Amino acid sequence: MNEKCCSEKGSYESGKKENTTPDLLVIGAGSAGFSAAITAAEAGADILFAGEGTIGGTCVNVGCVPSKTMIRAVETIHQARSASRFDGIRGTSEIFDWKALIDQKQQLVESLRKSKYIDILSSYPKIDYVEGKAVFAGNFTDVEINGQTYHPKKIVIATGSSAALPPINGIHSVSVLNSTTALELEKLPESILIIGGGYIGSELGQMFVRAGVKVTICCRSRLLPEAEPEISETLAEYFKEEGITVLQGIRYKSIEKTQKGIKLVYETRDSIESIEAEQVLAATGRKPNSAGMGVEKVGIKLLKNDGIEVNEYMRTTNPDIYAVGDVTGKDMFVYMAAYGGKLAVRNALEGNHLQYDATTMPSVTFTDPQVASVGLTESEAKSKGYDVKTTLLTLDNVPRFLAARDTRGLIKLVADSKTDKILGAHILAPEGGDSIQTMVISIKAGLTTEDLANTIFPYLTAVEGLKLAAQTFGKDVSKLSCCAG
Repeated sequence: MNEKCCSEKGSYESGKKENTTPDLLVIGAGSAGFSAAITAAEAGADILFAGEGTIGGTCVNVGCVPSKTMIRAVETIHQARSASRFDGIRGTSEIFDWKALIDQKQQLVESLRKSKYIDILSSYPKIDYVEGKAVFAGNFTDVEINGQTYHPKKIVIATGSSAALPPINGIHSVSVLNSTTALELEKLPESILIIGGGYIGSELGQMFVRAGVKVTICCRSRLLPEAEPEISETLAEYFKEEGITVLQGIRYKSIEKTQKGIKLVYETRDSIESIEAEQVLAATGRKPNSAGMGVEKVGIKLLKNDGIEVNEYMRTTNPDIYAVGDVTGKDMFVYMAAYGGKLAVRNALEGNHLQYDATTMPSVTFTDPQVASVGLTESEAKSKGYDVKTTLLTLDNVPRFLAARDTRGLIKLVADSKTDKILGAHILAPEGGDSIQTMVISIKAGLTTEDLANTIFPYLTAVEGLKLAAQTFGKDVSKLSCCAG
């Protein structure tokens, strides 16, 4: 591959555009697109890889990497302040240069973008990368990029998603941060109002309050609405203890600019209220980037949320075109995008034989404590007709958390009472994301709660809490000695 340049934003150009009839065209240079392109290259196909904007997509540039870096940074402040939970210890920590932290975060982003995206392209001579917007020409799979028409045999669309604004009267007349611009602030605001209590709003809300910002989180339903109610309620209480105002179950009326910043007018069950803050962050979800490509010209059907409709093989309503990742409007996690990319390419090149399966898809919200889940919630299991049994274990029953003097959280297991098979696991715990994979494997292997309860776990580990939770289906674990059972 003949590399021409890498711009400051990290774009890559190969300069090699003579192959106008590739085996596969991949549209979108994020995690899903790279997964698809690399999979195709390893299979020996000739690939045209088209990216628009900064190479690398959401995760490395404006999502997972920068947000988790900043979350971990301010967590050190919280840990220092909470050191007094151990007698005889007092810790202090402060932010003295927020911009330096922002700059360090950006250095990591640029380093990973280069090493994990730009640089690896040269390792695959079968991949020809072009930068530019891909638009369907309306004839079979013909696509135009930078004035050049290409005629690929198959196409994978992986154009990702972007932040969505909530439909609030006046929202377009005020300056609103999103998850990207919020992580670029070189100066901390005195106060911030976060609209949306999903994983983005929850993660960034806790990050900002630990950095010393006055934070309010508003949501129409409840905090983390897709989580188990016990987890949402408990996390909301922890947020309040840290100084976050959590307004749940409200209706947005209007938003406007004021001398102090921005004011949101909202309605509760009993009255109309308002709240002002220096900055407002909209964290009400993301919208698939399906517009502007002319997908309707080639018979691709869109869902109500503008996601591209795909079947179990990741194939769109055009038999020669597949779509993966956030642009499908579902399972918006980077690892699911990469998984879908591999699947779609193999189906496109080898015939449709691999089905997309999200049954054991884990999810992690990087609050503190973390929220981690896999499988069905209690309500989902009941709606599917299961005779459900559940158990809930608080972390004051887990020796690891007792020793750490941090028993914030709980573990909830959902099982089929007829077969005893585990249907879902939901964890609210410090570093809960590291424990959820045990439950992913358990559900994938079809384990029962008895299987899990009888499995040997190392003592004084967080993951041992899963064994104890499974044991609570049949016994009172508070009456067990250490390591017993």
